[in-house]
Amino acid sequence: MAEKEVLLTSEGLQKLEEELDYLKRVKRREVAARIKQALEFGDISENSEYDDAKNEQAFVEGRILQLEKMLSNARLVSADGKKDEVTIGSRVRLVDLDSKEEVEYRIVGSAEANPAEAKISNESPVGRALMGHRVQDEVQVQAPAGLLRFRILAIE
Repeated sequence: MAEKEVLLTSEGLQKLEEELDYLKRVKRREVAARIKQALEFGDISENSEYDDAKNEQAFVEGRILQLEKMLSNARLVSADGKKDEVTIGSRVRLVDLDSKEEVEYRIVGSAEANPAEAKISNESPVGRALMGHRVQDEVQVQAPAGLLRFRILAIE
């Protein structure tokens, strides 16, 4: 079975590469030092510091494998010059037709989605509904909270 393609903007690719580099060069050493220090406490069968350090090591190594897999399946996408329709990489300003509130989202691949930074995945309900639409288009999204209705005000 083929691996799922990971769509990334140049910013997202850079962040993942930086995280991978940090985990390999810095975090691995820190965890190894914690394990070494915990071993100095003696009996590891009842050593919570050792158990905690080993758990962190497993998490770090798992994340490294995950990032390497994502990067090996990455496809760089760019919305440069494409301002007439919503694509991955687009920054989209919308108005909620019910509340009249304006919101702005950046459409990204699922690997770099972060709602706290207003980065939504092209696979999310709102992201999927916006893809391919143009300024002034009205879009309806069936979300867990109910039907959402937006008008696209701008695409950058």
